[in-house]
Amino acid sequence: MTDSGKVRKVRALYNPKSGLGLNSAETVRAALQETWDVPGIDLTYQVSKSAEDGIAKTRRAVEDGVDTVIVIGGDGMVNTIGSALVGTETALAVLPAGSGNGFARHFDIPLQLEKASKLLFEGVRQKIDVGFVDDRPFFVTCGLAWDADLVESFEESPVRGVLPYVFAGIYEWFRYEPQVFHLDVDGVELTAQKPIVLTVANLTQYGGGAQIAPDASPIDGTLELVEVPDIDPVTFVTQMRRLFDGSIKEIEQVRTRSFKRMVVKRERDGAVQVDGELLKKGKEFVIEVRPLALEIIVPKDRQHKRPIHRRFRGE
Repeated sequence: MTDSGKVRKVRALYNPKSGLGLNSAETVRAALQETWDVPGIDLTYQVSKSAEDGIAKTRRAVEDGVDTVIVIGGDGMVNTIGSALVGTETALAVLPAGSGNGFARHFDIPLQLEKASKLLFEGVRQKIDVGFVDDRPFFVTCGLAWDADLVESFEESPVRGVLPYVFAGIYEWFRYEPQVFHLDVDGVELTAQKPIVLTVANLTQYGGGAQIAPDASPIDGTLELVEVPDIDPVTFVTQMRRLFDGSIKEIEQVRTRSFKRMVVKRERDGAVQVDGELLKKGKEFVIEVRPLALEIIVPKDRQHKRPIHRRFRGE
């Protein structure tokens, strides 16, 4: 049990259609019955039928004094439920059941529900930073360029999983029209000249094992900006391995910078990717961090220690 018996009321929220669509009531109960569903814990199960429904049920859970909300789903559902927990004393526990599972992969939460359930039951509470695009929270990444269009293409695919995500990325690489971004990063004026990737990361992962920001920390009070110029497809293919082995910063053209608040001005309206979900934004918006605003449960050996943060690279 987490933190010396603090857990009393626990609510499990799941979406049967999340990820690969394997989250049946039976599967969810089987994952929790030997750990969380035991005497001394008041565990209830609810289906999140939509984003609005999930938010409403999460808010009621907080009002009911629920100690921990367990989400069985992908990064989009984690974002939806977690957004309603920001600033509360109710903790978020994530059993990954999505396509990319960037949140879970960052904290080394197993992708098998039973294993994840056991590790988190024995885990510890930790507060983490939360990023905001204007008033919309994000916990993993916020993409402003190609990866936003990638999500739009992926959402049109009838098939879930990592492979369709890769195909959507390749497809959008050749369709994407880069634009200039003017950025005010903690008072410093910068210009991103038609980047193919312009991502803000709170955690290391895009999902699926792709590490867009290997040094990102969720407890240092900053977000990390990663910029990749509009490089040619051949270079992209030859360097893609670096996205998965944690060495993306070894690519000479990649620029990174940590920040607390950034004003974004771009040439045209469009989509922004927020934890794998699409958000329509105008030409100007603000991205900023709210330090330690969400309490989560992580495996014991994945509790973050405050790092010595490197300010920027490649400016």
